Amino acid sequence: MVRLARLGSCCLNQWSMDFESNQLRILDSLRKCEAEGVRYRLGPELEVSGYGCEDHFLERDTVEHGYEVLAWLLQRTAKMDLLCDVGMAFEHRRVVYNCRVFFLHGRILLIRPKLQLAGNGNYRESRWFTRWSKLQVVEQCSLPKILRVSGQTTVPIGDAILQLNDARIAAEICEELWCASPTHINMWLNGVDIVSNGSGSHHNLRKLDTRVDSIKLATSKCGGVYMYANQRGCDGGRLYFDGSSMIVMNGQMMAQGKQFCLDEVDVIVATVDLDDVASYPQNSRSSMVQADSAPRYPVITVDFCLAPVRAEHCLVSRPSPAFFHTPEEEISLGPALWLWDYLRRSNQAGFFLPLSGGVDSASVACVVANMCHILHEGISANTAASLENLPLTDLQRLVKDTSFVPKSPQEIAGKLLTTCYMATKNSSAETRDRADKLATLIGSRHSVVYVDGIVDAVTGLVTDVCDGKKPQFMVNGGSHSEDVALQNMQARSRMVTAYTLAQLLPWSRGTTGSLLVLGTANVDEALRGYYTKYDCSAADINPIGGISKTDLRMFLAYCVEKLQLGNALGSILTAPPTAELRPLKDAKGAVARAQTDEEDMGMTYDELSVFGRLRKLDFCGPVEMFRKLAGVWPQERGLSLQQIAQKVQHFFTQYSINRHKMTTLTPAYHAEDYSPDDNRFDLRQFLYNVRWPFQFQAMKRTQSEMEQQQQHLVSATDEKAGQPDPNSSSAANAAEPDAKRKCH
Repeated sequence: MVRLARLGSCCLNQWSMDFESNQLRILDSLRKCEAEGVRYRLGPELEVSGYGCEDHFLERDTVEHGYEVLAWLLQRTAKMDLLCDVGMAFEHRRVVYNCRVFFLHGRILLIRPKLQLAGNGNYRESRWFTRWSKLQVVEQCSLPKILRVSGQTTVPIGDAILQLNDARIAAEICEELWCASPTHINMWLNGVDIVSNGSGSHHNLRKLDTRVDSIKLATSKCGGVYMYANQRGCDGGRLYFDGSSMIVMNGQMMAQGKQFCLDEVDVIVATVDLDDVASYPQNSRSSMVQADSAPRYPVITVDFCLAPVRAEHCLVSRPSPAFFHTPEEEISLGPALWLWDYLRRSNQAGFFLPLSGGVDSASVACVVANMCHILHEGISANTAASLENLPLTDLQRLVKDTSFVPKSPQEIAGKLLTTCYMATKNSSAETRDRADKLATLIGSRHSVVYVDGIVDAVTGLVTDVCDGKKPQFMVNGGSHSEDVALQNMQARSRMVTAYTLAQLLPWSRGTTGSLLVLGTANVDEALRGYYTKYDCSAADINPIGGISKTDLRMFLAYCVEKLQLGNALGSILTAPPTAELRPLKDAKGAVARAQTDEEDMGMTYDELSVFGRLRKLDFCGPVEMFRKLAGVWPQERGLSLQQIAQKVQHFFTQYSINRHKMTTLTPAYHAEDYSPDDNRFDLRQFLYNVRWPFQFQAMKRTQSEMEQQQQHLVSATDEKAGQPDPNSSSAANAAEPDAKRKCH
């Protein structure tokens, strides 16, 4: 007998605390599954409330509103022939759990709490939830009054298996897949055919391949179907959830959803033959032995079949290769859609971008340009409709014109993006020209303003307060303190100008609202603290704040072809990064030495990326970082141990001096695991002894020991080189008696 199962995995663009819209998207996914003949529907983690509610989960309102949504869904699915699996918070014996709720025909079958909570990086689940510690145990949960719509007063809660007429189903929840001892192994050994995973996994550059490999591996050992559903979009914070639902069987991809798109609800469907699952482990007799002795799960019997009802759905899905975007494509899509979600949900009038003519601000401009291209393609194809959130409807609402139908991405940019080159007398004609060209090609509303008047006014104020002493740049004889203060003065003047224009430009155009100011600092600059506190890096949101300079350059090179921006981006990519905050000439009119970022920082952007990963991902202090680099950089970069030690010491000194800046970082799109964001991700202090006396002394001793070892090796090599080789002809001749040598 052939056992077919019609399965549906859903990605939803949920919004934390927006229960009304969230429940509509859930219902929309259920109806789409029903229309596709799906018999088991899986949704993302905490889809009822949205994943990112954070401390709202500590409020009783949040849990109770979830019950209201579940009751509403139970009533509307009572006549659906569909097994539903929804993620939400649930309370049992005054303890709140992160749960999956299975229901069918308006009745709750099982509440399955999460066994392992995510607690690293961006995640703090144990702050809001308690893990279910009773493995393979089921209890009776008393339902709140609002959920007793079908006469149920108690339902099973715990770690159990659903036994259907033709299949066994069990659930994992997100983090459980990534644990050293994942729960799905014992589920397979208990004869489970389908393991589902409702997840809330955010986008990181180059992360999807790891996720795909883990899911394939989960089914390749024992065989089985693994269903994965993920949230998509910005649900209210720094993270972008990147979708890409999957249905994998026996290590092969059967269906894969889009990673990035405008769709509010994305459903993938596959019909799988469960007999292929049953026969898969027969080749491994050791698996059969383990299955015989595996601890048993409680079983909940459900009178329901997963087999397709309609004949047209009985065609078994065929495996296909997994699809991955390149890092450049990920940068063009993820931050762009994050910006779109933020803009349409904040209901602001558009974006304001200080455009300097450098790599960072150009990257932000290209992210917005990609957003406009995605919108134009979605509107033109009319494939992005979902409920009331059609992109065209959102766009018309934002531009306050119900008749607006864009003919090009540039036309959208002209409505949503305002760019401004904020110059001083220290700015060059080259950077202004690069900014002008890029703004023209993208289609933004562009202007040029000079902030010298603000700088002069503040300089005059300082001169008055400082008894007539006027600060000077170093090229004009000033001190380092004066030089830095004058640079910061210009940078902060740009921030004041940006926010003022962002607030008043819509007014000047006869419309309402305000523009969101976009930040332009990359993750490496934030790590080093190479920016002025409260300069134009201080903004409302920052789409590149979690992306390295190296990846941004790759992204701009990609945009040269994709967006046809070669005329503007070519010169930006070849120009050395510079802040242009010092005079171009000294007081005597001589051309001053050009200011460059890497010279100012005392390290390259590539080195910064290395330092950041070692500090955050490998948890290296100064000594351990030196040890690791000492084993690599002498060969890779030709650096001596002394040079490496100086670089490590300089990094930690500058990092600790500037760590306080992390407390004011603009909320940024999270794309790298070495982000120094103090507010949510990098939980280190911001007050240090910047001399690091104990650590630097230990590093000096380590350096000395390594140098002695190197010297010993060199001496041993030289000594060996001075000894005759017994295998060589010369050594053999040296060992012969003189007479024999003469005879020879």
